[in-house]
Amino acid sequence: MTKLKTYFENGLTADDYINQMEVNKEEMQTIYDNFELPEDARLESVTDKHLKAIAITEDWCGDAMMTIPVLLKIAEQAGIDVRFVLRDENLDLIDQYLTNGTARAIPIFVFMDNDYHQTAVWGPRAQKVQEFVTETRSDLPAKEDPTFDEKSKEKHQVIHDKYKNTPEFWQEVYQSIVDRLVHA
Repeated sequence: MTKLKTYFENGLTADDYINQMEVNKEEMQTIYDNFELPEDARLESVTDKHLKAIAITEDWCGDAMMTIPVLLKIAEQAGIDVRFVLRDENLDLIDQYLTNGTARAIPIFVFMDNDYHQTAVWGPRAQKVQEFVTETRSDLPAKEDPTFDEKSKEKHQVIHDKYKNTPEFWQEVYQSIVDRLVHA
């Protein structure tokens, strides 16, 4: 099994990840430009941990579009060195972080100390964001229904638009990540 250190060392820098993006690049940049870190003394305790992070992601992922800008702002403030690993090229890595034991959901952020020992894992969503997604998708027909694909695409668009345009969600992501790091 490949060690976290190897994934980190072979991962893309933020600039390299953004430069290779083909989907959601503009939306992610807009969120980054518009998200402001709150005044939060807890970030100092995160800074003191001297963390590194691996972001397991793909550019087509709407959750990544919303959460990566928040992660990058936290990382800049707290001195966290972040590297990006593409999920679809690293199934052995994502399979170590399955959501609910079955789903290769992304993004997953793996935080490590200076010796590359895992200290915290976050993802794929903040709780309040998950509640919104669950509620939005709650009236989808069964997968066997002939209208499922069409209705699912409609719901996806609603979720995507909400992610792009809801600073309260960005703050929820921030709080969720920082809570995880403070208590790691």
